[in-house]
Amino acid sequence: MSKHALRAGTAAAALACLAALGPAPAGAASLAAEPSPTGPAGSRFVPGACPEPPEPVEALADAKCGFLEVPENRSRPDSRTIRLAVARIPAAAEEPAAEPVVFMAGGPGSDTFDDIPFLVDSGLNKDRELIVMGQRGNLYDRPNLACPEVDRFNEQAVGLGYDSPQAKQIMLKAVTDCRARLVADGVDLDAYNTTENAADFADLRTALGIPRWNVYGYSYGSNLALTYLRLHPEGIRSLAIDSVAPSQHVTLPWTWSSTAEGIRNIFAACAAQPACKDRYPDLPGMLTEQIRKLEAQPLTLDVTPDGGGKPVKTVLDGGALLNLIVAFTPRPNDLPAALDELSRGNPERFAQARAAGSVQKEGLFAHGLTNSIACAEWAPGYTEADVLAAGRKEYPAWPDSVLAQAPQLPFQYPVCGVWDVADRAEIQRVPTAGAVPALVVSGTFDVKTGASWAKGVAAGLSRSTSVLVPGIGHWVVPQSPCAQQVLASFFARPTAPDTSCVAGLKPAPFTIIPK
Repeated sequence: MSKHALRAGTAAAALACLAALGPAPAGAASLAAEPSPTGPAGSRFVPGACPEPPEPVEALADAKCGFLEVPENRSRPDSRTIRLAVARIPAAAEEPAAEPVVFMAGGPGSDTFDDIPFLVDSGLNKDRELIVMGQRGNLYDRPNLACPEVDRFNEQAVGLGYDSPQAKQIMLKAVTDCRARLVADGVDLDAYNTTENAADFADLRTALGIPRWNVYGYSYGSNLALTYLRLHPEGIRSLAIDSVAPSQHVTLPWTWSSTAEGIRNIFAACAAQPACKDRYPDLPGMLTEQIRKLEAQPLTLDVTPDGGGKPVKTVLDGGALLNLIVAFTPRPNDLPAALDELSRGNPERFAQARAAGSVQKEGLFAHGLTNSIACAEWAPGYTEADVLAAGRKEYPAWPDSVLAQAPQLPFQYPVCGVWDVADRAEIQRVPTAGAVPALVVSGTFDVKTGASWAKGVAAGLSRSTSVLVPGIGHWVVPQSPCAQQVLASFFARPTAPDTSCVAGLKPAPFTIIPK
């Protein structure tokens, strides 16, 4: 859940902070002359310049930006104030609908602003204003819970065994150093959780003076959106959630069932296409064979990253192979071909994907937010033995060294021992029920948030519409024109969206390579 699937990712672990609240980054547009409405509990919106992402975001040129100021910890009367970056992107239509769409990003820890191009391309601001806000601790917030120390570990990790003792040692040192630095800067790590995130969005609506809005969230953002609906239902016209991470079920052992479901669905889709079935007749067996082989005898290669530069030492073992698949590198429709090549002594596709992790953009991902939420909400109540048991249930023939690590969250229990935040499982693992019109979107190829988990969520939302899109992985809407049509129809008519385009959908053909 910590990385969305639309960028070339790495299989590294999931998934500099300012002590004072510094000035906003210089940027294009602002609300300089507009007033600063005040919300509850001392929160207020302060107009300011838009962020300037490393890769320019065209939609920010016309946006109105600023910061939401909120208490860092609402349970403490003496809490300091933090600032969350906000952008209001105007609708493309000359006469837009009254209620805007507010977006809740995945992660936790992913930069919200680099999602904007995907949202615009998906039509989120076609007929309505689009509002984005960085979840507390994200890149353009003050403070920013980035961990460059962890980014540097991720660069090193491509040359280490994914689940090796050396990787664990270096990672824990990086996490220890990051935590010490953030705490020294005055960050209250216990305050970076889903309850506070939800309250931030409730305060944003009030501070902006918006009577009602529509909510759209994906991956962790779906978990946040459900929490927001449960705790702050006021002013929500409709709720759309994509690639659902159910609040009541998300734990570290849960990751295994989601991963296994997505992989099974990819292999089943291949088996349903005659050409794919004939060319790759036993993909489950092939995957198990390669996981076992690589874990017993890892490949060590010198690989030139796709962007060029010097070759980097790259270790491909069983854990790395699995986590490359979970990171959608290679893409699902290329996965059978890549596994077949690997089985024949050609690891190029996987090795290139692994080597890509040697190039990290330091400081862009809020690993501190990831760890505060994972350690407070996902880890408690279970142990490393439970993660291993969940892995064995799905893949009994795989090595324990692979199964002992939650997909995309290696060594998370030792990390949580270092991060040391309060247990919030009882507060957060609560189902959401309600009568707000809801759209629940899932993709059959999702290996991060298994599609079947959406059913229980939809059952609790009495006016919900569920859509299952074949052949699409994590974060469905930007990848599926049909899903985009459904979402637009839902926001136009929340109780009667047009889902007819889904009926004829099938997974795209898989890549077939010569024998």
